[in-house]
Amino acid sequence: MRDLLAADATIGNPAINISIFGAFVVITLAITFRASRNNKSAADYYAAGRTITGQQNGLAIAGDYLSAASFLGIAGAIAIYGYDGFLYSIGFLVAWLVALLLVAELMRNTARFTMADVLAFRMRQGPVRTAAAISTLAVSLFYLLAQMAGAGGLVALLLGVSGPVAEALVVTIVGALMIFYVLVGGMRGTTWVQIIKASLLIAGALVMTIWVLGDYGFNLSALLGGAAQNGGDAVLAPGAQYGVSDTTRLDFISLALALVLGTAGLPHVLMRFYTVPTAKAARTSVVWAIWLIGIFYLFSLIIGYGAGAMVGAETIAAAPGGVNAAAPLLAFELGGTVLLGIIAGVAFATILAVVAGLTITASASFAHDVYASVIKKGDVPPNGEVKVARITAVVIGAVAIGLGILALRAGLNIAFLVALAFAVAASANLPTILYTLFWKKFTTQGALWSIYGGLIICIGLIIFSPVVSGAETSMLPNADFAWFPLRNPGLVSIPASFLLGYLGTVLTKEKPNEAKWAELEVRAFTGIGAEKAVDH
Repeated sequence: MRDLLAADATIGNPAINISIFGAFVVITLAITFRASRNNKSAADYYAAGRTITGQQNGLAIAGDYLSAASFLGIAGAIAIYGYDGFLYSIGFLVAWLVALLLVAELMRNTARFTMADVLAFRMRQGPVRTAAAISTLAVSLFYLLAQMAGAGGLVALLLGVSGPVAEALVVTIVGALMIFYVLVGGMRGTTWVQIIKASLLIAGALVMTIWVLGDYGFNLSALLGGAAQNGGDAVLAPGAQYGVSDTTRLDFISLALALVLGTAGLPHVLMRFYTVPTAKAARTSVVWAIWLIGIFYLFSLIIGYGAGAMVGAETIAAAPGGVNAAAPLLAFELGGTVLLGIIAGVAFATILAVVAGLTITASASFAHDVYASVIKKGDVPPNGEVKVARITAVVIGAVAIGLGILALRAGLNIAFLVALAFAVAASANLPTILYTLFWKKFTTQGALWSIYGGLIICIGLIIFSPVVSGAETSMLPNADFAWFPLRNPGLVSIPASFLLGYLGTVLTKEKPNEAKWAELEVRAFTGIGAEKAVDH
């Protein structure tokens, strides 16, 4: 494998790889066109007409959540860092318990289309909706950054393209496809693409898991021994990545906080709860998602250690795409060009489905919360909101393409980039959501301090951290303005956001709207009045 990569920048047959890519794109485009026939209103475009069942939505949530970070980034992290890499899987999975127990049903009962519908329910509409829309755009762009980088690295590996111009072109093509899915299919088309993609991804991971275990006699100890033989005993013990120094140990705690608390604040995950007809269906969808995601992360453990044992950490790190190439390289090692093409096609479909979900969430937030509610104050012409959402999708796509090119050049791990998006969501969104749902005295000033404070602190610390400058692996390796030592800011920004929300509330003379609080409490916890609220 190492000799092959040294001789050529690609693996497998580019013609077969691109043919399988093309087949996935054609199938998903056909689904999108078919779904677009039913997009006749804002509810159709944003929430698929609220016709998605709990089981279907559970699959779609899994499709939305199991991104390039889950398949490419985590497999690579486990292959190279072993135990410490698997911590991403644990964090991503445990986070769903927070979403299930605290927000899923309550958000579905209270909101119409977006997270801001909940946050602004008993606050002053204009400032809170604007703040929530800005936060949604920030989280979505961080998440898109990771997906674009993953797409660029994957296609560069499989098609043998190299150099900044070729990689930039790959990212641009992925971005254009993403925009097209959203413009044509809306949430309904995106949902079905995610359902199919989740099914294919879990099936592909199952095949690779069984194949790897079969090569080691279905003996997990033998597999772990092979990984240790190829990568050293450090891959079986804690500390390979986060135990080097006190700073890295703090970084681990920060990462864990961001992962566990971030899911419940991710706008594109929250928006999925609005596509189901009832609160019971919302709970059902989360339970299905937990099972599917948990099973996949068990597969990722075998795939990651399999890549470490059968491909080797040095070969993975030297490949185009770096650490994110572990799963495709393992597929090639196991089944040659055909399995590689299929697994890569599934990964490519994974990226397309996730970026489509992110883009529709960000564009819906701007169109519904800023344009329709703040600028037009509800006086929107028929389909005017959807038109603005589509224009916004194009703009967001263009920005994501530019940021994705930067991230790809830096060679950052996709799972790590997604963890930054989780940190932003946990800092800017989750405190405000919890205060809104559970604290009677919470006020508009508290919401604004929490959202803007958490967002500014989190992004500010990322900008002045080794992620952006000051290290060889930084996005700007030739610059050095890093003074914050941690690579994930969650340890500081999440508590700061909770504190700011509290201080903003107790230091204002504004009185909470008790009538609205009573209505919110009844609707959120019983569902009474929720159906009328979301459909009218």
